[in-house]
Amino acid sequence: MVLWSKEQDKLSTDMSTGTEIIEMKKEGAPPAYHQSNGSVHPVILPTDPEERQPNAGEYELTEVTSFSDRPEQESDRTEMVVIDCRANAKGQREEDALLENASQSNESDDTSTDQSPVPPVPLKETSFSIGLQVVFPFLLAGFGTVAAGMVLDIVQHWKVFSEVKEVFILVLALVGLKGNLEMTLASRLSTAANIGQMDTAKEMWKMIMGNLALIQVQATVVGFLASVAAVIFGWIPKGHFKMDHAVLLCASSVATAFIASLLLGLIMIGVIVASRKVGINPDNVATPIAASLGDLITLALLAGISTGLYQQLDYNDYANPLVCVFFIALTPVWILIARRIPSTRELLYSGWEPVIIAMAISSVGGLILDKTVTDPNFAGMAVFTPVINGVAGNLVAVQASRISTYLHMNGLPISEPNPAPQKCPTPCSTFFGSGVNSRSARVLFLLVAPGHLVFLYTINSMRAGHTTLTYVFIAFYLAAALLQVMILLYLADWMVQWMWKRGMDPDNFSIPYLTALGDLLGTGFLALCFHILWLIGDRDTDVGD
Repeated sequence: MVLWSKEQDKLSTDMSTGTEIIEMKKEGAPPAYHQSNGSVHPVILPTDPEERQPNAGEYELTEVTSFSDRPEQESDRTEMVVIDCRANAKGQREEDALLENASQSNESDDTSTDQSPVPPVPLKETSFSIGLQVVFPFLLAGFGTVAAGMVLDIVQHWKVFSEVKEVFILVLALVGLKGNLEMTLASRLSTAANIGQMDTAKEMWKMIMGNLALIQVQATVVGFLASVAAVIFGWIPKGHFKMDHAVLLCASSVATAFIASLLLGLIMIGVIVASRKVGINPDNVATPIAASLGDLITLALLAGISTGLYQQLDYNDYANPLVCVFFIALTPVWILIARRIPSTRELLYSGWEPVIIAMAISSVGGLILDKTVTDPNFAGMAVFTPVINGVAGNLVAVQASRISTYLHMNGLPISEPNPAPQKCPTPCSTFFGSGVNSRSARVLFLLVAPGHLVFLYTINSMRAGHTTLTYVFIAFYLAAALLQVMILLYLADWMVQWMWKRGMDPDNFSIPYLTALGDLLGTGFLALCFHILWLIGDRDTDVGD
């Protein structure tokens, strides 16, 4: 900015970038702040003649850049009043020349202090482009959850699920790992790719190795804790538990979490790198694909591993403990690899709270599933549980990842010493605002109803499940799904920005909480729908038998 003033030799000569001052000593000329955008803001100086300089006449130019170093007595004697007006042509030409010199000075300063590459320009997205990029991965993810639901509908009758009912509690806890680990990995790598941290081969491989090692550590620990939670939730209502079943749950959970996380992590890395190369925003693609394969792979692995280990109970007492020891023994190796990479070293110490709390929340949803599907009257709920939870988790993960990337790319401060209190966002600001995040929230919410109708029709056409799709059932199901996604998108808008203001990276903290809450809300709403339908007489459990 340019300052026209009658004061001379009273301004500091300390230099920094971005601000210029022109001192004007001609009598009768109104003092003013001259902004670079062409507006002029007059400056009212002291009226005491003794405080003014006696000299007057020609113009003198003095470049300074900061008012912070001026003496206190001078700042006390100067009062500024802001009034917008237009600069004259002469002042505009002088300002342009000064701005050109200042820009050259800024460039020289920048090159001396910041040698990092300029991050890529964010892609401009309209509602149509957002929907076009999201809809195909969303449908792919949805069909993946449909396949997972059909798998769960089949395996719920297997012997290991009927004899060791705590396996149902593991279902949501392990399926929720895609939100705790894979979706978090996808969001973290998507943000890194968008802000240019994976542009070189060396940076990319360091990021890949560190994150793969990190999620293997987290998967092993969370898998073990999930088995402990399943044993506790199974023991509380019964008052007892079998030790061999507890070891079976531990071995099945740890092995499933480890293998599923490794496979999905490799797939996520390939998707993100390929998306960036073809010019697609990875935030719109990576998390839905993680979800589409995550549910199916996790459920198939859990059913297969638990069945095989259950069969070994009668023949080999050491098989289950050896499986636990083997995967747990690999943990120090992954820790050493993750500690060598700066980007993942911190997460080894600070990234546990969200995944553990999210696992506990998902386990509560698993307890609801266990108590519902084991009732023959509500056996039809199994096929719809992965669908309603998976769709909601996909959409809220996309939104959380997009908001986090938006905050990173706009260079907003990640934390403040004393963050100013802000009003909690309202549903109107979340869904009807003019910003890009509100636009994406509307697009994602509008995908819920048509997407679920497609998935319900697919399940019905394949004669899966135990429930006939009546109009009453569809109405209750869509109401539950819409309410679930609406709550999650609103929570994402609030939670991501709340975490950002407090110095927590939303890529690592928000998605585990949101997907776990989605599992809890979806399972709870779906169980409530089946109970209401049973009470009003809409009962049908013979389809698919």
